[in-house]
Amino acid sequence: MVTHPIFLRSPPFPGVAVSVAAVSAAAESAPVGDSVLDAVADARVGGAFWGDRPERITIVVRAGVTVSAERLSGVDSDRIGIVGDMPSMVQGRRLRDPVDPWHLIAGADAVHADIEDELAIVAGLLGVAVFDGQGRAVPTDRLRHAARARIGMARYRDCFTDRDVPVAQAIERLGEWRRHLDGNRGIAAASGMAFWKRDMMRQFLWDGLRAPSFLPPEKGLRSAQESGRALAIWPSRVPASTTHDAERMHVPICRVEDGFLRSNGLGAGLHPPSSVVIDHAGIYYNACAPSDLEHVLATHPFPPALVDRAKRLRAAISEAGVTKYGIEAGRMIDLPAGRRTVLAVGQVDDDMSVRLGGAGVEGNLDFLSRVRRSEPDAWIIYRPHPDVQAGHRRGHLSDAAILSHADAIDSGAPLMAMVQAVDDVHVLSSLTGFEALVRGQSVTVHGMPFYAGWGLTRDLAEPTGRRGRRLTVDQLVAGTLILYPRYIDPVTRLPCGPELMVDRMASASTPNLTWLIRARAAQGKLRRFMTLCAEFLHD
Repeated sequence: MVTHPIFLRSPPFPGVAVSVAAVSAAAESAPVGDSVLDAVADARVGGAFWGDRPERITIVVRAGVTVSAERLSGVDSDRIGIVGDMPSMVQGRRLRDPVDPWHLIAGADAVHADIEDELAIVAGLLGVAVFDGQGRAVPTDRLRHAARARIGMARYRDCFTDRDVPVAQAIERLGEWRRHLDGNRGIAAASGMAFWKRDMMRQFLWDGLRAPSFLPPEKGLRSAQESGRALAIWPSRVPASTTHDAERMHVPICRVEDGFLRSNGLGAGLHPPSSVVIDHAGIYYNACAPSDLEHVLATHPFPPALVDRAKRLRAAISEAGVTKYGIEAGRMIDLPAGRRTVLAVGQVDDDMSVRLGGAGVEGNLDFLSRVRRSEPDAWIIYRPHPDVQAGHRRGHLSDAAILSHADAIDSGAPLMAMVQAVDDVHVLSSLTGFEALVRGQSVTVHGMPFYAGWGLTRDLAEPTGRRGRRLTVDQLVAGTLILYPRYIDPVTRLPCGPELMVDRMASASTPNLTWLIRARAAQGKLRRFMTLCAEFLHD
């Protein structure tokens, strides 16, 4: 008797125990309805959906199954795909294991396999003809019955909580994983990835079979060109010439950056990201060119179910007090009663979002002076960027320079509590503006960040013609936090959704502090001390 594997099963994620990743386990048979089969077909999950994708296969044959010469008459042997490692009397192309049955069978004319074989089940769900070991055509209703039986012979679990869940929830999870892996297909190599991020980047960029090699830009471009695939880059860590060289060599580029719910800890402090964005058109912070996020916000239909999900996510973020770098601490400062209050959020002077989304504003001092000109009677609080405060990045302003335009300096209050306490938040291109919108706050924008130009902010810069669609905050959240980024659970190291990421950040779930993180923190403190000493001696 042939024992078949569980049909709905998890990919073999690298570095993750099978018991942790499993969404299913063998169990006594349970009834399964047609709606489940439809959901499986829509999500294209079941079998080794993460496997290889051979092209130009007309006839699919399970190794060991007999196929009459009549069935193969006139078919080139190179277009006959043999799946499995058993001996086969059929002359054809032995396919690499594992193979994605959905991709393989969708382009085929017929499948030869036993009725309970997952190749036959996938073919039945796709409407492709199936012939059994005796060469008889198998009716579709029998194939659907076999599918219901195979799916019903398992119990299903939430891999993040270890609780039993309905099969529909397991299908949804597998569908999300498929989209994550499919997004990595076609990436040959990665360049500019800091060595301390590479372990997590392998998780983010694994495509079901392999993770891309980490190579210098020149070698990465050659590898991508030779394989006909793309090069993933971290834009700020590769030479500016890389994109020009890629265009000359006809190599597609995808840009990788930290996500908007990143981690419990600063990137400049060497805390690895648990969220990234991978953009094939541009990158979200570059207002000078299109990006995948801009396209989503400009064109996505945003169905009601997605908007409702975004609304719940927005409420969870606000309730948990989560920001890009986790939960905040600190004591609120006192604000003057009866006076308009404005929070001006500083940034890193040489950050890519300032250079490409700053709309001509030249650093923190220029930004702060513009805030004062637009708010001459307001009580302005200036908030330095945390990476600048930690001594890791450029953009430090002396207290005297700040107080020539602002009324107060704050670096210790919980930022989101401050955002919600003031009358308006002024930003250049800071993510704080988006986080303020999530919490229903008024935002004035001096640059052109990704969240400007959709009718949600007071925009002081000239808008780009690619924007102009009127969005709700929940639609903005759906595009920005659900559709665009990718998340890796810091606990299980499995791809997850933003809701779990918010839970993890709210509970401060994060990898342990390494010696590298501690050394980086000490380095930042030393730089900060030297900057303050130089400022004191100059005064």
